[in-house]
Amino acid sequence: MTHAPARFRSLLSGLALGAALLGGVSACSESSADTTPASATAAGVKEINVTIAAKSVTPPPGRIDVTKGQTVRITVTSDVADEAHVHGYDKGVSLQPGTPATIEFVADQDGLFEVETHESDLQLFQLAVR
Repeated sequence: MTHAPARFRSLLSGLALGAALLGGVSACSESSADTTPASATAAGVKEINVTIAAKSVTPPPGRIDVTKGQTVRITVTSDVADEAHVHGYDKGVSLQPGTPATIEFVADQDGLFEVETHESDLQLFQLAVR
């Protein structure tokens, strides 16, 4: 009878050690999962910078590809007051001379979308969402 309690204590010690190890592994995997999405989101932003000076667009108008579901951040700096607009998404921003203005949205529609100014009617670029 004296052997049974010793074996029982050994079994309980093993169970306690196993539970502690599982708890440590679980805590580690939870903290890793929490940090991964935040860095993936930050890396998923497509930043586009455009400057307008003397009715000239820099960089020259072209096509910019983004992935459907990606966040797009367009920053426009103009030397005159105007409005920048993303067709198809109905996103726009007022431009004040010398002050950067930003349009940010999630590209959730497939297609080719014009990004232009309204007053000066300049094409800034085409946004291709796939």
